[in-house]
Amino acid sequence: MYCCESLKVHAALEMVEEMCELGLTVSIGALHSILRASDESCDFNLVRQMYSMICRYKLKPNGETFRCMITLCVKMKDYGGAYDMLSDLEKINLTPTASMYNAIMVGFFREKNIYGGLRVFKQMKEADVQPDSQTFSYLISNCDSEEDINKYYEEMKRSGIQVSKQIFMALVNGYATCGQFEKAKQVVLDQGIPVKCLNEIKSVLVQSLASHGQLCDAFSIYEEMKQAGCSLEPKAVISLIEHLQSDEELSRLLPLLDELDDPDYWFEGCLRTILYCVRYKHLRPTLNLLKQLRDKICTDELALEVIFNQVFALIAESESTHLQLGLDLLHAIKNELGLTPSRKSLDFLLQACANAKDLRNSKLIWKEYEAAGLPYNTLSFVRMYQALLAAGDRKASKILLSKIPKDDPHVRTIIKACNTIYSRG
Repeated sequence: MYCCESLKVHAALEMVEEMCELGLTVSIGALHSILRASDESCDFNLVRQMYSMICRYKLKPNGETFRCMITLCVKMKDYGGAYDMLSDLEKINLTPTASMYNAIMVGFFREKNIYGGLRVFKQMKEADVQPDSQTFSYLISNCDSEEDINKYYEEMKRSGIQVSKQIFMALVNGYATCGQFEKAKQVVLDQGIPVKCLNEIKSVLVQSLASHGQLCDAFSIYEEMKQAGCSLEPKAVISLIEHLQSDEELSRLLPLLDELDDPDYWFEGCLRTILYCVRYKHLRPTLNLLKQLRDKICTDELALEVIFNQVFALIAESESTHLQLGLDLLHAIKNELGLTPSRKSLDFLLQACANAKDLRNSKLIWKEYEAAGLPYNTLSFVRMYQALLAAGDRKASKILLSKIPKDDPHVRTIIKACNTIYSRG
């Protein structure tokens, strides 16, 4: 259990294998813990080792064990393995369940393979497995017409399945996908929705409207929820932040960030807001958010480096007018945040200098490598060579070219491309 909780899945598997070899009893709960930990740690391929062990030692899996294993197969797109497990159920006197088929169906729908998902539904019926509420929620969510939504909804009612929270959410998503936004909004007015589920379903509505470009309606519902003392679900908040991408929206973005209490969601929302600020050249808000990030994850240097890399990558991809913002950010990161820029950050800034054909700042960034204690490598030499050529300093570029190792064919290709682009005439 300790290994599973700390996601040391390989160690847990070795331990179970040893228990089996010694003839000790392995509980079904232990197997499920390993399967859950494999999912959380993204070690999906361990399901094969797990299933092999179950077969070799004649362990007694149940339906939930198979559902978990099928889910892991689907997550690594091993649909053949998932179907093989369905076929093997008969050998150990287990019957397939709707949740097993649902695990395969949702995999196809995640990949936008609607035909594949509908084929699973057909196979479920042919196997005489009764679909459940989750089955119909997947089908309705992935409809591309109002007619199909009505068809599955009516079939669900004929099957005697009660309308669940998942179905209400599916109706919202299905109608929004079909462009029937008014009908999506009508779903939350259904008197059959339990009061305890209403906030969650309204959050799904906000998220769905935002993701389909209906920001005014999404914010209107969000404001109504706030006035009623209700909180928006984190995923809906992230969706609003993600889709607020026009200028002059900063005053709406920052309060949204305050809605996120969960550290992981706050981190994601903060990063999206930082990138928004960089895109529209809001220097001071960018620095304020970076300071908040530093204070919250100050012990995780790798996480901070990833964030800085994304920020400077965006600057390198943007118009040359973003270069000054990048230089100001570099100065602030060093002097206000007390942090050392990463190699990738400087690489991206050097690329921005080349895009802007800015010789003076190219030389300034070149000195920053040394100041940060970063030895020049082949990539930094190539980027500086590109910057010198772009700025028209042929003499300096020729000197630098002699220092670049050329044994790598990719490096030679890049040098040739730089010469073609910048050395014409």
